[in-house]
Formats: sequence, C-alpha cells, structure tokens
Amino acid sequence: MDPQTLDPQAAYHRPGDLDAALRLMAALRPTVLAGGTDLFPATQRPALTGPVLDITAIAGLSGIAETDGGMRIGAATRWSAIAGAPLPAALEALRQAAREVGAVQIQNAGTIGGNLCNASPAADGVPPLLACGAEVELASLRGRRRLPLAAFITGPRRTALAPDEIMTAVILPRAGLAGRSAFLKLGARRHLVISIAMVAVRVECAGGRIGRAAIAVGACSAVARRLPAVEAALAGQPLEAPVIDPAAVAAALAPIDDARASAEYRSLAAAELIGRALAMAIGPEREAA
Repeated sequence: MDPQTLDPQAAYHRPGDLDAALRLMAALRPTVLAGGTDLFPATQRPALTGPVLDITAIAGLSGIAETDGGMRIGAATRWSAIAGAPLPAALEALRQAAREVGAVQIQNAGTIGGNLCNASPAADGVPPLLACGAEVELASLRGRRRLPLAAFITGPRRTALAPDEIMTAVILPRAGLAGRSAFLKLGARRHLVISIAMVAVRVECAGGRIGRAAIAVGACSAVARRLPAVEAALAGQPLEAPVIDPAAVAAALAPIDDARASAEYRSLAAAELIGRALAMAIGPEREAA
C-alpha cells in the first residue's frame, strides 16, 4: 500500500496485514483500535475521532504459540482466549487475571495488548506478566524491537510506544515459564471495579523449599512493580510456613493514597494478598511433598 494513495480524511481503516497497518501508522498517525474496551469509555465524544486503525483483522496478531525461546501471545489475543487456553502452571496467574478482566463481554472483546498499552496502574494483565519477565514486541516501518514490560510502561497511562509503532506481541521467556503461579486482587466488590491492590506470585520449589520467587503488585503504585527484596527473602523458606514481611512489602511499594484506599491500607492488603497467592501457588507442591 502506497501511503500517498491514502485518504487522510478516511475515518476508519481495517487492513488485513501488518505491513499495510504500519504504512498507515507512518502516514496518518491514527488512533489504534483493538477491543476498544478502554478506548471507547475514555472518549469524551459520541464517536472516535479519525483516522482510526482497527488491527483486529491483521493476520498473526492474535493467538498463543510456543517458540524455541518460550511463548508468544499476539497483542490482539482476546482475554477469553487466554482464560480458556491450556497454559503451563507458571501462567495460571495470567489465566486467573484474564477471568477477572471485567464481565464476559469485556473478556470477549478486550485484548492483552490493549490492556498493556492503556497502561492503567490497575491493569489486571500486568502483574502476572511481570512475574514471568515478559517482554513486548513493537513494530514500525523502521523495524521491530523488544522491551521488557517493566520498561515499556513508564507511568500512569504512559508507555514507551513511539507514535508510529504497533505492539505486535507479548513474549514470555522460557525461564519465566518455570514453576507455578497465582493471581489475586482486592476491590470494593468481586467484579467490575477498579482494584485497590492486586498481586501475582510465581514460585519454583524443590526439596520442600522455595527455590525462586517472583512477586508483582499492581494498583498500589504509579506503575505495577516487582518486589525483589521480598522475593529474595522467600528463597530457601520451607513450603509449610513461608513468611511475608509487611514492612518489606510497604517499603518496596511506596503505596499511593486515593479515593479507593489509603496508602497504609494498600500496603497491608498487598502483603496479605501476597501471602494468600503464595499459598495458592505452592499448594500443589505441598501436597506432593
């Protein structure tokens, strides 16, 4: 597709291949639309202002596949597809988070890439992916690049995505697919609410002890984050009674105050959720020991 032949006044574009989409991005700088479950509610007008680039028809942008290096999830993969996929135990937290993303209608429309690009501090998909060391793949006419997810989300509603780039995939390294994981979140009610705190825990166990732990917390800080000091303290602890230090959690988070909860409540809630998610993740290991 020659960008000179594009009509800059056209309101809606839905190409079937990535090359055409990238040419549109370079020529028009359109608003990218996937599921629209975050984009439409944030629009303060009766309709989206054009031009709009719908990426849902692009081949290769949806689906889950194993690779030599781990696993690849297309950026336009729906949450309902992730919730129903036969994923390894290390990604159980991601499947659990997928079932918590709004109602079923939202899960059938919303995409993993849209969840990340929206960059909400309370995005359900972020903690499980951080706990697996996920990267994002970004494409433009200039080429493709990868960024760690932790570097991609730079602040509330802010990312490192360049104006001419499209997120094409989430990449999960093989090392992040080891062990078992669990996800929990806390809100004013069970579903359809912005979370006060959410956690994902992934653990690798051996010999009745925790070998490695990965812990990520969302909705407590400006961006979701890993807790390296808390992870290190868990290494070597027995499966029967692992200990989480609430003070260490609070220090790692620097939690925020807002209308939903105080910083003090958030830090205590996060510590409690980490303990519960840890128990969920190591439960099968305890039974097998």
